[in-house]
Amino acid sequence: MAKRAAIVCTPGILGGRPRIEGTRIAVAHIAGWLNDGYDSESIVREVYEHLGQEQVEAARKYYEANRPAIAADIAEEHAAYERGMREHEQARTQPA
Repeated sequence: MAKRAAIVCTPGILGGRPRIEGTRIAVAHIAGWLNDGYDSESIVREVYEHLGQEQVEAARKYYEANRPAIAADIAEEHAAYERGMREHEQARTQPA
């Protein structure tokens, strides 16, 4: 049976960012693997074995059609990660 290949945005799930329907896998995550040199086939084979080729292809096509918005999502995720790391380091080094 083929797996669904829709891209959806749902408030309250992944901050409303585009994702593969029925999963919590953001288009930005697929874009990251594509930018690291993986193709759709290798993403299914090596990273997300539970996804179908159609799902990864739908995410790739969405990324290609919405590259600036997805790049902004990726930048926001990186910034949030960096903020969290700084806050963790500050909390860790503050005297008790």
